[in-house]
Amino acid sequence: MSQIAGRATLDGSPLTPAQVHAVAVNRSRVQLALSARRRMVRSRRALLAATSDGQPHYGVNTGFGSLARQRIAPADLAQLQRNLVRSHAAGAGTPLPEPVVRATMFCLAASLARARSGVRPVVVDRLVALLNARITPVVPEIGSVGASGDLAPLAHIALTLMGEGDVQHGGQRVAARAALRRAGIAALEFAAKEGLALINGTHLMTARLALLRTQWENLWPATLVATAMSLDACRATDAFLDARAYAVRNQPGATAVAAELRRLIRGSKITPSHRKDDPRVQDPYSFRCAPIVLGAVRDSLAHPWSALAHELGAVTDNPLVFSHAIISAGNFHGMPVALPLDILALALSHVGGIAERRVYFMISGFDPESHLNPFLTPHPGLESGLMIAQYTAAAACNELIGLAAPASVANLSTCAGMEDYNSFGPRAAAKAERALDLVTTVVAIELLCAAQGLEYHRPLRSSPAVESAHRLIRRRVKKLTADRSLAPDIEAIRRMIASGEFRSFSKTS
Repeated sequence: MSQIAGRATLDGSPLTPAQVHAVAVNRSRVQLALSARRRMVRSRRALLAATSDGQPHYGVNTGFGSLARQRIAPADLAQLQRNLVRSHAAGAGTPLPEPVVRATMFCLAASLARARSGVRPVVVDRLVALLNARITPVVPEIGSVGASGDLAPLAHIALTLMGEGDVQHGGQRVAARAALRRAGIAALEFAAKEGLALINGTHLMTARLALLRTQWENLWPATLVATAMSLDACRATDAFLDARAYAVRNQPGATAVAAELRRLIRGSKITPSHRKDDPRVQDPYSFRCAPIVLGAVRDSLAHPWSALAHELGAVTDNPLVFSHAIISAGNFHGMPVALPLDILALALSHVGGIAERRVYFMISGFDPESHLNPFLTPHPGLESGLMIAQYTAAAACNELIGLAAPASVANLSTCAGMEDYNSFGPRAAAKAERALDLVTTVVAIELLCAAQGLEYHRPLRSSPAVESAHRLIRRRVKKLTADRSLAPDIEAIRRMIASGEFRSFSKTS
């Protein structure tokens, strides 16, 4: 897919996470390339030619799932597709956020534009029209088991194309038919296979993973900055960052993280100030083993990001249309995305877990060599300082423990046993998204505490990089001089992380 002057062009090539974010969040406009349109016309002709042989073809002239043995009369093929969409729009629960639905629609349109689904170009045109008109279907979160495509969520999107269901438009929830009429978009009459093509595929879970990639790219640099700032806040040693240790450990992630921390802490005046006569021999694991733990996180996420790149160029429909054949397979199965999402949630739990341990150490005040007051308050006892910020971090980490349990291993059979092994990728996506949000909170709390910790070592300064991050924080959050509500401080730093304000401090992802 190409990107020209804020416009995304669907030409059959793979999407990128940045393009998904641009359309979903920044509302970039979308268009279908002429080359893709021509390929879709040829694919539609191939489908019609192949299915004119009087034989059963799944989803074209048969029922669906365990009803696939039921033949459908030619006069009923359009009704078959309408019935499919209506019956499968059976989601429940809170509606998905608009950016998630927009990202899903975009991934769906891109897959159909690859011309292996046999749908008419008008189907993609209508999806594009909805995106450009900022009409977002109301899609309940619960309903997909992530195997035969994200059936229920995608059916709610397809329902909008028919002019049915509800949408978000202009900041209001309105009937789809009214929103389409106001935007001058005609409701779509599905032809053979088109309803099935719209609800098959991994587009919801893929969209959520793509959006999480962008959020991770904002969180990771903040994690490294928080770690470096905590080192000096606690007057920890930098001896463990010696490159020779990581050369023999032979783990690329650990080597990269150690190099980043060395760079971030380089030039600190606090670090050398206690090299002599410091009775401590070693720092706790949460400091000393940070490159190993965070490096393992970095390496483990190579697979989710690689799987995402592959999926953003995939066709996940069934059956698939080729020039001289229609092939029924299992491309709609979500396991290639579900497993990476489970890995992401697991990896995130360690990012949050080790950050919380550093927060605990910083505020506990049991190490006299740290030169920090208990709970980082100027008046211990009279004031509680940052005490309860650590409780919040601990609560977040407790929830992370549950979220780290994989969704993809608990199988439940559906469709009268025809769909007997499901991925539950959408649940894995929801867990990973919640995990990332929780870890953002924990890292924000570490930055809040570490920034306060640096104040105890003045007039000594940390490194230029750490001091620059400290100034950035202080523009939003003032030094703690007396007890105050910490919720606005935590939220301010959370927003800084989420908006990517710490990206410039790190060179790795």
